[in-house]
Amino acid sequence: MFFSSNEKTLEDSPERNESEIHGAPLENHEKGRWERSWPTIACGAGLFSDGYVNGVIGQVNTILKTLYSTQYTSSPAQSNVNSVAFAGTVVGQLFFGWISDNYSRKWALVISTVLLFIFAALSAGSYGGGTIHGMLAALTAWRFLLGIGIGGEYPAGSVACAESTGELKEGHRNRWFIMFTNVQIDIGIVASSFVPMIVVLACTESHLRAAWRICLGLGVIPPLSLIYLRLKLNEPEEFNRETMKDTKTPWWLVIKFYWFRLTIVSLIWFIYDFSSYSFSIYSSAWLSIILGKSAPIWKSFGWTTLVNVFYLPGAIGGAFLSDFIGPRLALTIGVFLQGLVGFIMAGCYGLLDTSSHVAGFVVVYGIFLSLGEAGPGDNIGLVASKTSATCIRGQYYSIAAAFGKIGAFVGTYVFPVIQKNAPGGADGVRGGQDPFFVSSSLCIFSAFLAYFCLPHIGQDTITAEDLKFRAYLEENGWDTRQMGKKDYQMHSASSLDTQLGKDTMESEEKR
Repeated sequence: MFFSSNEKTLEDSPERNESEIHGAPLENHEKGRWERSWPTIACGAGLFSDGYVNGVIGQVNTILKTLYSTQYTSSPAQSNVNSVAFAGTVVGQLFFGWISDNYSRKWALVISTVLLFIFAALSAGSYGGGTIHGMLAALTAWRFLLGIGIGGEYPAGSVACAESTGELKEGHRNRWFIMFTNVQIDIGIVASSFVPMIVVLACTESHLRAAWRICLGLGVIPPLSLIYLRLKLNEPEEFNRETMKDTKTPWWLVIKFYWFRLTIVSLIWFIYDFSSYSFSIYSSAWLSIILGKSAPIWKSFGWTTLVNVFYLPGAIGGAFLSDFIGPRLALTIGVFLQGLVGFIMAGCYGLLDTSSHVAGFVVVYGIFLSLGEAGPGDNIGLVASKTSATCIRGQYYSIAAAFGKIGAFVGTYVFPVIQKNAPGGADGVRGGQDPFFVSSSLCIFSAFLAYFCLPHIGQDTITAEDLKFRAYLEENGWDTRQMGKKDYQMHSASSLDTQLGKDTMESEEKR
């Protein structure tokens, strides 16, 4: 029942007709094109901040190393400034996932936007009493709190974005979701290296103390640009219909229905983030060959921008592919091909020792990045947001996304161990190859999980999933008239009511 296609499952459901429960389907509500579209944009576009804020700290790290040398590199701050944001993101994902289900999608979004704005500004102004160690401690603290705001964008923004696409034209819903979630993250990643390049060129390397603060300070612009639109948002129509905020959630039934699916989605996300961080080792390896140790900082940022641009063709093309063949197949094909290319790259790792082969290697690496975005990059968030009922979608999504960030955190610690224990050590050819053999194997495993364990995801999956879950609750004696906001409860119907009415009519006819 849980893993077959939606179409088959719905045929077995006692509630096959959405209009019998709620009236007109979502896409038939009297709204203009812009009125249907802008909530999707406002909900999802905040993930640009995730791409920029998480990406720019890498360039800031480079500047801080140049400025403070061993005072920075020998302190815990170097690793903490990066890793503490992951910890904050996990906290934010779980907290705002609960808020978005039990209170409001809109206000969870607004609060996370405000947090992003405040702590991006405070990060740029990190002071800490005027000492270097105090300043780095303050930056670490603000980065953790900024991570909480970033984490809020996942369950609040992505989930509300997915629900808002239900009001869009059928056949275009997946691409709209992806364009304003994963594509926004990728654009943010490109900006996170391009902007520092421009800032360093403008400030020159004589004023790097101003440059890194400007780079962080510009992170206030994306959330500030969205705050007005988000304040104007209404709750998604699907949330109004299906929320359990005014009743007690039957958690045991939820767990029995979704535990396996959530485990699969979380595992795929964990593997994707775990692997993607290991592949970033390649960029630093061949960049050092191209540039040499004496290259100016801005040139390093420029090459990083070129590498990051390769994310975009895969992400944008994958958005259309997801509508054409469905998210499950798009994810499966993308991650499988990514794994194959990863094996090829691992086998060719020795070519990195010669600069004459670097240009071709960059192209292969770009293809690899594009495949990753067309597959799991585009579709794992879409799968997580559309494979559960609306009433628990925020918490379901937040758990899966948190596993992804934990995977990224684990990967940053595990892969150096793999390199260190490889024959020849971390500096040998096997030290570069072995992490990629592991990652590529995990990509193939993810493809297997996605194809055989995920359900079919169609254009109407959100509505279909709500109908299936309602039917399941009623089969187990839970009254679905408790679902939805108060005004929706007054007009919603339960299949239990329908069956009772039919039985009454039949008994009266017999009399």
